[in-house]
Amino acid sequence: MSRSLISSNTAAVGPVPDPELAKLIFDRLYDIGFDGRGMTRPSYGEGENRAHALFDEIAREHGLEIRRDWASNLFITLPGRNRNLPVVMTGSHLDTVPCGGNFDGAAGAAAGLLILCAWSTAGFQPERDTTLIVTRAEESVWFPVSYLGSRTAFGLLDADALETPRSDDGVTLREHMQACGAKPEECGTAPVLDPTKIDCFVELHIEQGPVLLEADVPVGIVTGICGSTRYRSAVIHGQYAHSGATPRRFRSDAVMAGASMMMALHTDWKTVEAAGEDMTLTFGVCQTDPAQANFAAVPGKLDLVIDIRSRDEALLERMNARVIEQARRVEAEFSVRVELGPRTQSTPALMDETIQEQAKDLAAEMGIVVVSMASGAGHDAATFAGQGVPTEMLFVRNENGSHNPDESMEMPDFLVGVGLLERLLRQRAS
Repeated sequence: MSRSLISSNTAAVGPVPDPELAKLIFDRLYDIGFDGRGMTRPSYGEGENRAHALFDEIAREHGLEIRRDWASNLFITLPGRNRNLPVVMTGSHLDTVPCGGNFDGAAGAAAGLLILCAWSTAGFQPERDTTLIVTRAEESVWFPVSYLGSRTAFGLLDADALETPRSDDGVTLREHMQACGAKPEECGTAPVLDPTKIDCFVELHIEQGPVLLEADVPVGIVTGICGSTRYRSAVIHGQYAHSGATPRRFRSDAVMAGASMMMALHTDWKTVEAAGEDMTLTFGVCQTDPAQANFAAVPGKLDLVIDIRSRDEALLERMNARVIEQARRVEAEFSVRVELGPRTQSTPALMDETIQEQAKDLAAEMGIVVVSMASGAGHDAATFAGQGVPTEMLFVRNENGSHNPDESMEMPDFLVGVGLLERLLRQRAS
């Protein structure tokens, strides 16, 4: 493993994270997660376990402190001179969505590790502890619980959630935790993070949209994180019938009901945008039963997923009410039955204005062009902000979006983002 490093003491340039170590981390994560097309590291699965073990290995080689909490979140710390001061924190996650990319989450976790390794190698000791948290289970596609890792870290998880089955194998969160060495029996009693003992939390992440690409800027300063309201398992029940022998007035067509409901909500979205409000609406799943649906039958069942996001909590509630209204309307109009299923949601989070200004000032000193922007996607940083911790996010330019195998963050952009993060953490920790 390469240890080449350009460093200075505590001058403005500071210890420079090692690009070769960065390459090694991403290459190893690729080997761990590659599924033949993209990256698949399920939450509390073998791939996530191996990724955590990789970070543990590198941290130990650099003499960093390591601990795990009851939920197996990983904490890597470079001790400060005064260990009684509130700690500076950074971090992200290492699980992926099915067939995702190699940078979502991993870029932020790798950035924090690179910085702590660089500081340790250069002999730099901050005034206060600086800690990287590598959270578990951020991607709620596996367990339908938002920000599972960061919520467990703060003791915010209801014990009932431990019985939630994972989407791919049906095995409960409790059992998956036990299999990887976590201690779910300590939920509610184990030591957890105290927000008053955290100076700040700063998370680096790839941008998951096209804003930085369009602006031709490598780094974004995040102003806030959208919350969400979701129905992950909605079902529209109609009645299968012969496509040629059933006139429209006799039909109970699940697909037409779903199409009408989706278009009505889409019209609501356009109305919201026209009023200058900000949100997104996505139907990520819309499918008939492949075992029974066919070209010669009126479809009797439609599975549907609804995902609404906004930084405005009141708007999320308004749109949720519209979802329910539209479900009732299509029931009456199309003679179907709509089961929306459980609603899951996350709360919007505002980023700390002081840290945003610090990041902008440092970027200007470093000659980095940045833009301010919101995050449409959810992140563990939202949990920290919700607990009253001064929180900020830095986005790194990334082509082709996220949650797909084609994520394309360029290493020079990443290193620019890591450099800004290093300066920001060093300023806060000093």
